[in-house]
Amino acid sequence: MTPAADGTSAAERATGSGAGTAGRDRAPELAARFDGVRNALSETDAGALLLGLGADLRYLTGYTAHALERLTLLVLPLDGPAALVAPRLEAMAAAASPAGAAGLVEIVAWDETDDPFALVAARVARGGGSGRLLVDPVLPARFLLALQRAMPGRLFGLSTEVLRGLRIVKSAEEVELLRRAAHAADRVIRRIATGPLIGRTELEVSRQVRDLLVEEGHDEPSFAIVASGPNGASPHHGAGERRLRPGEPVVLDIGGTIDGYGSDITRTIWLAGPDGVQPSPEFLEVYGLVQRAQAAATAAVRPGVPCEELDAIARGIIGDGGFGEAFIHRLGHGIGLEAHEDPYLVAGNRERLAVGHAFSIEPGIYLDGRFGVRIEDIVVCGPDGPTVLNEAPRDLMVVPG
Repeated sequence: MTPAADGTSAAERATGSGAGTAGRDRAPELAARFDGVRNALSETDAGALLLGLGADLRYLTGYTAHALERLTLLVLPLDGPAALVAPRLEAMAAAASPAGAAGLVEIVAWDETDDPFALVAARVARGGGSGRLLVDPVLPARFLLALQRAMPGRLFGLSTEVLRGLRIVKSAEEVELLRRAAHAADRVIRRIATGPLIGRTELEVSRQVRDLLVEEGHDEPSFAIVASGPNGASPHHGAGERRLRPGEPVVLDIGGTIDGYGSDITRTIWLAGPDGVQPSPEFLEVYGLVQRAQAAATAAVRPGVPCEELDAIARGIIGDGGFGEAFIHRLGHGIGLEAHEDPYLVAGNRERLAVGHAFSIEPGIYLDGRFGVRIEDIVVCGPDGPTVLNEAPRDLMVVPG
């Protein structure tokens, strides 16, 4: 097989050989997370966590399951054993999850005629005391209402009370997964920039991006924004039938996941075409402002810096350049098991950066009906400054297309 630039084959990247969670004993890591949750629970008036499918469940158990109308729920009481309540047809998969295989959770299987909410109530009664019950923010309303009926009089809150502080600080293993995902996305950007692009629709290029994300090592693609010409002024543009043309920019915002941890990179490239059409002075001015803003905000990353300060640095540069009203979104968002999570780099967020925080830095300028420019990297706050995970060029790529 043809080796990639980093010396790994496509097959090795696709299977995760030598990195990630494949083949690694996760029992100590997950046991430490369970202990951390119980310690955090003990400092509240809550008696148990109730986690359905989503990032919180995956963080604690390594388990991802089919999203069904049937209830799957982790019951983690302050005192007593944890249980993963799952439909019978999912019980084998639940037992094979990292937490199940490590014996950190008891698998409680329920049959089609059982009441799973009564099973949850019984498990809570065994170890949850009378404290509040904390549920994950994405638990479907139909499940939450059924839980409230099964445990009348109990107060409910959100699991973020105890999990936010744990999940926001990434471990070395989590940072390595983020780095692998970032480098895989870097390779996709480079491959897309080599073309062919001109004459193809945004949708065709977007589909190619998704295929390349998997080919370069992602388990699955998450998004593939291809915004050409005036469509670049819409930050979340949905790729459509517009054909890419020479003499215009294209915003590429792409990402996927490796072992659940996400990539998210944006580059804006210029299509010169066969006649070598160069960017206008105005476009170069806008691109230069965004590049400077991104570099300055990144350089300012270090422990103790308020999140809003990074946003203000980038916004100040763009505002001084006369395009402040065209920077229409926050500077960045946290990333991990979710594409958008804490911390958020936005005015009003005075939370201070800490070692292990991972987030995007992605200033942009958007001129309605004309074009847009955005440059985005994933950055981790290190003890002495920023660790930038992406390596794709930030200087404007002028490509034949």
